[in-house]
Amino acid sequence: MRFIKVDFRKLNLDHRVKAGALQLTMYIVVVVALLLSGFVLFIHTHKRFDIRAQLVKEAVNNAEKGINYTLQSQLNLNDTLTVNLKDQDYKTLKVHKDHWGFFEKVTSISKIKHNTFKKIALVGTIQPKQERTALYVKDNNRPLVVVGNSHIQGTTYLPKQGVRTGNISGHSYYGKALVYGKIKNSQSNLPELSNEWINELKQLETKIKEIHPDQFIDLNSKKSHQNSFYDPLQVIYSTKDMLLSGVSLTGHILVQSETKIVVDAGATLKDIILIAPEIEIKSYCKGAFQAIAGKNLTVGAHCELDYPSALYVNDNNADSEKDKVKHTPFISVGSGSTVKGVVAYVGKTKNYKPQIFIDEAAGVIGEVYCNKNLELLGTVKGSVFTSNFIANQSGSAYQNHIYNGEINVDHLPVEYVGLLFEGTKKGIAKWLY
Repeated sequence: MRFIKVDFRKLNLDHRVKAGALQLTMYIVVVVALLLSGFVLFIHTHKRFDIRAQLVKEAVNNAEKGINYTLQSQLNLNDTLTVNLKDQDYKTLKVHKDHWGFFEKVTSISKIKHNTFKKIALVGTIQPKQERTALYVKDNNRPLVVVGNSHIQGTTYLPKQGVRTGNISGHSYYGKALVYGKIKNSQSNLPELSNEWINELKQLETKIKEIHPDQFIDLNSKKSHQNSFYDPLQVIYSTKDMLLSGVSLTGHILVQSETKIVVDAGATLKDIILIAPEIEIKSYCKGAFQAIAGKNLTVGAHCELDYPSALYVNDNNADSEKDKVKHTPFISVGSGSTVKGVVAYVGKTKNYKPQIFIDEAAGVIGEVYCNKNLELLGTVKGSVFTSNFIANQSGSAYQNHIYNGEINVDHLPVEYVGLLFEGTKKGIAKWLY
């Protein structure tokens, strides 16, 4: 009989090796399962993110469609309209129109499921790309007279009497042509401004009555304020003279005084509106804002008002003829200053004084609109609409004379968007925030 010798230590070792292999296999299976689960989760998350990104992108595109819709359609002031997208019910697009000073303010709200996107734009009139108007002089049965280094370039609308040269204090006309561009006949009225816009500017002065107390700003407690156009209007108001110095005001803010507003070079103003009977913008001021006055609006020397700025005087609400004679409303732009935007006067004053005065070396890049007398010594890179020119030289007032003034619409950027005229094509002046 033979006995077999068994090494139980070796059997235990083999058993341990097999058990360790099983544990390793299980570990690998778990890791692979986790990796596969993670990969599946990643794919699912990426797909959801891609779908959401597409929805957000579509919401943005729809918001832009809403803005474009208002440019091509007639939308009543302060109305909110739902635009038919011809799509699923969970997609909606609403547009709302009101005004912000010289411009329409259009808000487009696009919503797709839980994704909402808003866009706000300032809207005005765009000029045609061909034959842009350089000058429109109302037909008062009086010819336009050019003197000195005057220069008119672009399509020009003149009275039936046309244009001729003149002489002021020994200075004749030094140009080679009277007008550098096409000449057409003007009418007995200036191109009509939007009645809706004019009425809105009148009502802007009384908007203070509708403001909730929480919307008022106290400049004494804080000198810097920013307000998004997506938020309710904020107002700075005073019954006395107001000095804006060392302050920073940006956005959806209205500043109103019952007497006078003075802006000095230490103020930073962007996209706000100033309203007062008298507004004085001191020399060397910089900013981009709208100023609306009932009597006087003066811009000092070497100021830089960026686009889309606007200066406006409307004296249709003057108390009496006696008051008009005593105090003639006017807009004055000082030497070396530049206004990028609109300078406009609308009123009923009758005299031989200028209601808009643009000094030597002063410039406007945009539009000048004056339904009375304009004295132009500086340069307008854009369009001028006026009932009459006047030149005050050597103690005399020369009717319908341009003395050393320059008007050149070819130097106006084609992207320019400005004054709201009746029945004209609209464009975006600026995207708001």
